[in-house]
Amino acid sequence: MTGAIRRAARVLRRQAERTPEYRDRHLDFLRAAAIAAVVTGHWLAVQVTYEGGRPHGASIVDLVPWTRPVTWLFQVMPIFFLVGGFANAASLAAHRRRGGDATGWTLRRTDRLVRPTTMLLAVLAVAGLAAGAAGADPAVTGLALWLAGIPLWFLVAYLAAVALTPPMHALHRRFGLAVPVALAVLVGLGDVARMAADIPYAGEGNFLFFWLAVHQLGFAWQDGRLPPRRAVALPLTLAGLAALVALTVFGPYPVSMVGVAGEEIQNTSPPTLALLALATAQTGLALLLHDPVNRWLRDPRPWTIVVAVNSLIMTLFLWHMTAAVLGVLLLFPSGLFPQAPPGSGSWLLLRLPWLAVLSVILGLLVSAFGWVERRPGSPAEPAGGPVLTVAGLAGVVAGLLGISLAGAGHHGPAALPTAALAAYFAGAAALRWGRRGES
Repeated sequence: MTGAIRRAARVLRRQAERTPEYRDRHLDFLRAAAIAAVVTGHWLAVQVTYEGGRPHGASIVDLVPWTRPVTWLFQVMPIFFLVGGFANAASLAAHRRRGGDATGWTLRRTDRLVRPTTMLLAVLAVAGLAAGAAGADPAVTGLALWLAGIPLWFLVAYLAAVALTPPMHALHRRFGLAVPVALAVLVGLGDVARMAADIPYAGEGNFLFFWLAVHQLGFAWQDGRLPPRRAVALPLTLAGLAALVALTVFGPYPVSMVGVAGEEIQNTSPPTLALLALATAQTGLALLLHDPVNRWLRDPRPWTIVVAVNSLIMTLFLWHMTAAVLGVLLLFPSGLFPQAPPGSGSWLLLRLPWLAVLSVILGLLVSAFGWVERRPGSPAEPAGGPVLTVAGLAGVVAGLLGISLAGAGHHGPAALPTAALAAYFAGAAALRWGRRGES
């Protein structure tokens, strides 16, 4: 094991040393920092009690009101979409310069997302079937697999943004920053229709409009329409923060940037103007830190860490809640972990060993499944056409959406919704077939 770790460290150092001078290291740092914030935030939010021979879970944000403003620091999903927009725009432009088309680009771009996700869902499905065969409590199994699958909701929105990148980038080239502004207006109209007019299902479009708006800001950053200059970044940061305070402290939106049980309005479901204000502030801050972070990352030590995290970023993200589930099963039934009152001083102190144990478990999961993400990508000449690509993406997105919306519960032989699993695996198989070609 030690020898393998040393070999992996040498490979990462060599990768870091071979980084071309023109690479914008700040983008990789933002992606790595965001994943660290998401993982840490989710782990800190888990509140577990063990009573009557079974674990019971809740979110600390539901139980302890003072934690809700802290979500402003840990709700960093907009950063993923901002950086993703930058990277997708650059990748698509380079692909087109080489004579490639939108179908080929989409197939390649979704490859690294779908492969590790397929492995996660396969493992969870097998675990659900095994738990059923062993006679485990269906309610506990359903809750455990639902918790492990929490990261999947993000992929629904991000895969949609990737699939829509070619037409949305065409709109960007023609209309520039007017596109995210128009999308922001649609988010606001959805909020008004939902909160003031009380129109059924109003605001559901914000699940798409919001994330596309942030993704478009990444396009603007990539082509220089949103430059990382202080004269642009500082006003954007301050305006976003001012709007966030006005909309939450003095306005109708909740302070928490994640869902809170019992709240009539949730800032993430669907996304609101308040979350858009936070995304604006985060965009400004990302631009503001661009030059100093790039200078700092010339030091090979922090840059090697950033390279290491980015080389396994999907694996870290997808498996971090599985690590939490395994941590619960290891620590609580055995009585190894004290059950402190939520939000108390002892609860805060216990967060350190809790994070340490989950980090070790996640490290083992990454060691076991990281190869799926690191293996070489798709061939040079994809064989699938637009119809197969669209069908595959539709199956994958529909499957992930079905699993995410099912909620906690035992939904089939594998505990997860059977129809949703079938749709996902069929879509993933179609995309894999579409990527077949000669290298």
